[in-house]
Amino acid sequence: MTQFPLPPGQQLAAAHKWPFVGERAPGQGPEAWTLTLVEVSGRRHQWSWDQLLALPRTRLEVDIHCVTRWSILAMPFVGVTLADLLKSAGVVSSAGFVSFVARSDRRHSTSLPLADALELNTLIAWEAQAKPLESVHGGPLRSVVPGRYFYKSVKWLERIELLDSDRLGYWEATAGYHNAADPWREQRYLAPSLDRRETANLLAARDFSGLDLRGIDARGHNLAGLQAVNALLRDSDFRGCDLSGANFAGANLSNARLADVNLRSTSFLGADLEGADFSRAELQGANFTGASIFGASFAPVDDQGQVVTNDSARWDHTTQFDSARLEDLLPAQRTLFQ
Repeated sequence: MTQFPLPPGQQLAAAHKWPFVGERAPGQGPEAWTLTLVEVSGRRHQWSWDQLLALPRTRLEVDIHCVTRWSILAMPFVGVTLADLLKSAGVVSSAGFVSFVARSDRRHSTSLPLADALELNTLIAWEAQAKPLESVHGGPLRSVVPGRYFYKSVKWLERIELLDSDRLGYWEATAGYHNAADPWREQRYLAPSLDRRETANLLAARDFSGLDLRGIDARGHNLAGLQAVNALLRDSDFRGCDLSGANFAGANLSNARLADVNLRSTSFLGADLEGADFSRAELQGANFTGASIFGASFAPVDDQGQVVTNDSARWDHTTQFDSARLEDLLPAQRTLFQ
């Protein structure tokens, strides 16, 4: 059931547009798709594609909430529920957790407490919007977990494992994504691990290049000329900073807080800026060429979903945007550039 309003920090994507996120093709393997279920004991169950399609079908309308701050409401999916899949295999499990594993080059996976996965009505889906799932969206088969950020829903699903103890998935283990992933509690990332001394030394050096500094708190600092090429800065907080002339080429700044920041002549060449907040930032001379801006905000949005133009970022003819990339902005944000 669709909930209103949106979870905190989310904005609606265009109704006709489902953004591509992550890898766009499954890893190499046989063309014929199968799904394997492994019990705690090691006992295996396997379904061919035709056997999957013969299982009881369920249609669910699911609200998609991406961790990078875009949402699509009431997306229709068709598939078999996890509960019906277990029932069809005769599995009555006391396992504590369930892991969903993708056929991908990065071996994507994610996990949930089994009780939560069942209570949330997790779906093993092969259809979306009345069409077979496209490969870029996880086709032919993906998990869909209502009520959690969408990284808990794995594309190209080929294996489900029941576990006695939890096993962190790809994003949770490698990028610090929150293991609970409740969008209504904004459980996007785990708390950063940097201590104050480490942070102070890094800020003084003004060189973050190639470093993993997820969640760094740099609020209010003068970091003009900062070098941060290829740095991993998810969920970083730069509010109120002077970052004029900084170099974030190739950096990952997804969900970064850049409101009220001086970003004059700053380079974001090829950077990941998905979900970043640029409200009231100074962007004159900044270069966004090749940057990914799905879910990015250049002005806050009010309760009616309208941008607050008085609090928008400021740019001029010297600010460089790819016109094609501006089409990736969420509808409310795109109005600022029209």
